[in-house]
Amino acid sequence: MTEGQWSGSSTPYLGADQGDAWGKEAAAKGKLGTQRLLGTGRQIPDGDIARHLQVQADAEVVERQRLILLDEEPVEIATSYWPVTLAGDTQLAHPAKIRGGAVSLLASLGYTPGSVDEEIATRPPTESEAEALGLTAGEWVLTLTRIIRAATGEPYEVSVMVSPGRIGRLHYSMKVG
Repeated sequence: MTEGQWSGSSTPYLGADQGDAWGKEAAAKGKLGTQRLLGTGRQIPDGDIARHLQVQADAEVVERQRLILLDEEPVEIATSYWPVTLAGDTQLAHPAKIRGGAVSLLASLGYTPGSVDEEIATRPPTESEAEALGLTAGEWVLTLTRIIRAATGEPYEVSVMVSPGRIGRLHYSMKVG
């Protein structure tokens, strides 16, 4: 992803029964796309996550963090959040791979996207982000925050993807519904 432009669609990441969307996307470009689970559990989210999920500032959420790799090189840290009332007693809260993926699990629970909003920003990385992504001093990161709402308008997932700023350009296209 750092060797040139990477263009892809967000749609496979939103649909159930897609399997390993990242692995398929990378393979279509002759690359190996994998991910490593960094952690899961209940957390008190920061203010933005709580606001996006429309939960109380002190309410726990389920957090699931993954390191996304392209040809064994880290290219993204992806962290997803769900209300505990939705995810607390599901595989999303457990430190293991989810058969069929999180999107399929959510669909089996009745949660499918009705609308999606994305916010993109740049900022300096945290120490842990710089280390995980192998950043050099002075490099910034690009963050993409995705808020997924059910057809009712209820937000049920927020994902924050953090990538090296050197990737230069992102292109997303999306159809929902």
